[in-house]
Amino acid sequence: MINEKENKRISKFLSLVLRHKPETVHIELDGNGWTDVDVLIERMREHQFNISREILAHVVSTNDKSRFAFSDDLTRIRASQGHSVDIDLGYEAQQPPPVLYHGTTENALASILKTGLEKRDRHHVHLSTEIKTATAVGQRYGKPTILQVAAGEMFQDGYRFYRTDNNVWLTDHVPVKYFTVIE
Repeated sequence: MINEKENKRISKFLSLVLRHKPETVHIELDGNGWTDVDVLIERMREHQFNISREILAHVVSTNDKSRFAFSDDLTRIRASQGHSVDIDLGYEAQQPPPVLYHGTTENALASILKTGLEKRDRHHVHLSTEIKTATAVGQRYGKPTILQVAAGEMFQDGYRFYRTDNNVWLTDHVPVKYFTVIE
């Protein structure tokens, strides 16, 4: 269908427009982050991305982190998490596993040890159930550092957690007392 390089190029552009800057292609996201598939395809074509519904479906289905989702009727699409634009993904709070992991870089660790894990310009702090996933996230920007988060204890202390459709756990903040550096 398309080669891996083109798949990655389209995926990165989708992340930009569905998570951060929908205005790049003149689309609008509704209150839950959804946009019309046909409009998205049309607007992407205007920006040198000659894609079809089949190509879009391929990019969504082969994304290693399941970053995107179609509505049940396949007429709308959205990013699963990681937005910097104001939307409500509609996830319901739920009890997390006892331990979750966060991947970051060695360079960011000093700041994190002072303030905890903060969402900053995102909607939530992202956590994973596997060290492998956290390591992959941390490697994106340098030497990875893995934090083990006492999510069960946080939950017992009143912190809220949400699980996305692609099994990423979200919370607003992880204070320093709830994590340890493991790698």
